[in-house]
Amino acid sequence: MERDYPLEKVRNFGIIAHIDAGKTTTTERVLFYTGVKHKIGEVHEGETTTDWMEQERERGITITAAAVTCFWTPTYAPADKTKKHRFNIIDTPGHIDFTVEVKRSLRVLDGAVVVFDGVAGVEPQSETNWRYADEAKVPRVCFINKLDRTGASFEHSYATILDRLSKRAVRVQIPIGLEDKFEGVIDLLCMKAYYFEGDMGNKIIEKEIPEELKAEADKYHSELIEKIVETDDAMMTEYLEGMIPSFDVLKKTLRKAVIANQIFPVFAGSALKNKGVQLILDAVIDYLPSPIDIKAVLPRIHSSVSLFSSGYILEP
Repeated sequence: MERDYPLEKVRNFGIIAHIDAGKTTTTERVLFYTGVKHKIGEVHEGETTTDWMEQERERGITITAAAVTCFWTPTYAPADKTKKHRFNIIDTPGHIDFTVEVKRSLRVLDGAVVVFDGVAGVEPQSETNWRYADEAKVPRVCFINKLDRTGASFEHSYATILDRLSKRAVRVQIPIGLEDKFEGVIDLLCMKAYYFEGDMGNKIIEKEIPEELKAEADKYHSELIEKIVETDDAMMTEYLEGMIPSFDVLKKTLRKAVIANQIFPVFAGSALKNKGVQLILDAVIDYLPSPIDIKAVLPRIHSSVSLFSSGYILEP
């Protein structure tokens, strides 16, 4: 029987974080942008999809892991239906009392999006979840969320990731403004600025990098290239001889490094303010593994597979 979506176009990943970092809010935006929902449910209003239990909606927290399925075509090729991917997503709890749900989920996931609070940075449960992901050898991309909040600092949050989680984390984006002046993000790989307009931020505008941020972007662009070429000996030799790899080669090498847990790319945004979530979905396609990119799962973890069978299977 032929699959509607071949395995190379499937991503099984989880959204993990410390409580209140914005996991479920991020998941709601994902469901909205992928067309599964036509109205965004908010955690504080008790209307979210993955917080389906009455106790979860009353308390505004996630208690049990919930699986959803949706479909995404990357923003850089919206008309190319051959690039459409199937996402199987698990929204996990952040509260320490339900941490076993995270551990169970990570055993069956191919990748993870780790969400951090843009004010607090790495928090206690962030460290626990990261350790679980290390044990399961799960590739990760990082999303520094809530950069619209008072006191938000991308650089502080990024520094806590380097200090407390992994020196292999590297900026792939930096924010344009912070707090109430947070406007968009700069992609350090393609060196473009992205702004999110429209009622729900669903109109993405690509522009040149603002003049006042060019020097900073150039600095971090060079740092990103160095981190990528360090993972490939041949590329490193060429780089030291003065050859700069092309964008496509860098992107391909970065994907390989993420899957091998050699690099953890760091992205920026605000799920609540509808900024940056679509680019995280692009990153899931570009950098997280498909089922054929990773080793076979050991039989002992079969008890967790039922997570997928109980989820929503919805295609717009």
